[in-house]
Amino acid sequence: MAITLMAMRSRPEHAPTVRELLATGAKSFSFEFFPPKTEQGVHNLWRTIRELEALHPTFVSVTYGAGGGTRDKTVDIVERIATDTTLTPVAHFTAVNHSHRELRQLVGRFASVGVRNILALRGDPPGDPLGEWVKHPEGVEYADELVRLVRSYGDFCVGVAAFPYKHPRSPDIDSDTRYFVQKCRAGADYAITQMFFQASDYFQLRDRVAAEGCDVPIIPGIMPVTQLSTIERSEQLSGAPFPADLAARFEAIGDDPEAVRRLGIEHAAALCRELLDQGAPGIHFITFNKSTATREVYGLLGADAYAASGRATPITA
Repeated sequence: MAITLMAMRSRPEHAPTVRELLATGAKSFSFEFFPPKTEQGVHNLWRTIRELEALHPTFVSVTYGAGGGTRDKTVDIVERIATDTTLTPVAHFTAVNHSHRELRQLVGRFASVGVRNILALRGDPPGDPLGEWVKHPEGVEYADELVRLVRSYGDFCVGVAAFPYKHPRSPDIDSDTRYFVQKCRAGADYAITQMFFQASDYFQLRDRVAAEGCDVPIIPGIMPVTQLSTIERSEQLSGAPFPADLAARFEAIGDDPEAVRRLGIEHAAALCRELLDQGAPGIHFITFNKSTATREVYGLLGADAYAASGRATPITA
């Protein structure tokens, strides 16, 4: 505990939390990055971060590889965002292969550079996301335990994941909803959904959670489809089937890459408008470390005006 408490004393006092930013009532717009594997990838990532920094997002997040495989890269990127940019970083944080001691040290490292925002995830087993989950003998078993652990270390804002379809490991929708509410009652301040492509999925999730008496803000996670391979990739990442009618629209123009990309941008913008108009607290864009498509969707939304006013009224750029 000493490492964490010492780090927290040196933390900048004015670093905002996602909880505080959401409480302003303005719509949240945020971007998600992943740790690159190559030097060129690192260069591309920081170019993207600088391009998106100009949009003044509410926050940005950095993912954490399966099995903690990108732990050090994630921590390094989050630290640099915290110290070298004007952005508010959120660190993805998983329980996979980590003891309580390691988790405490990592939280302390984040706190030492003023990072107060953590997205607590149980995480996937290394190698096979759907493989057997094995708890670290000195670690935690479930995400709600990780939420409690992080909150016990100090004044942190903790987010969790939500699954509009359901988590691949959940036996059914009802149990998935109960698991989500358990994370919220453990101390989660907000949630970010896995990617989805039809607004009804989000609204059904929100209604299920509300029916359980939980009012934690749920931010939709959106990824524009820019090529046909994105459809297959989205199914692998989310564990949810891609909507058949939407897939047919993309397949009908599959021999025209520019048309596919244009439809993807237009669909993402329309989806975001519907979500915002129906009360979603914001949009979390999954960027894959590229800014162009995200900035186009952002522009079509007139997202600057949304964020400034907190209105849920469509605005065209």
